Amino acid sequence: MSSIIDTLNTIRDEFAIFNDSRDKYIFLVDLAKDLDGLSEKEKIEENRIHGCTSQAWVTCKKNGEKYFFQMDSDAMIVKGLLSLIERSFNDHTKEEILDIDGSQFLESVGLGHSISSQRTNGFSNAINKIQTELLD
Repeated sequence: MSSIIDTLNTIRDEFAIFNDSRDKYIFLVDLAKDLDGLSEKEKIEENRIHGCTSQAWVTCKKNGEKYFFQMDSDAMIVKGLLSLIERSFNDHTKEEILDIDGSQFLESVGLGHSISSQRTNGFSNAINKIQTELLD
């Protein structure tokens, strides 16, 4: 299993092939299409990510010391962004997840200047929600 940092580096390499922000958005939409998402019964207030301009949700399950997240959004670009968190955080320990600086996540994968500030804030809120819940 690769570390979260290894996964972030892989994601950065995948996005590095695109010079145009529009191509990065298209890739995010493609990633969103591959995300399973959540059932309607899981799209409840308790799972909602606040601070996103669109509707977004996250659920968490623990298996031994490893955590597994499932995310969804009603906006395809946001859903694609959330898929990056799933891919990076799933099958990792609480300590590994808490070691990640959520404010630097998008920058570390090469999307810092491609994503609007509203989406960046919402994305940071998603990571913050996960990390806060792991501390509870």
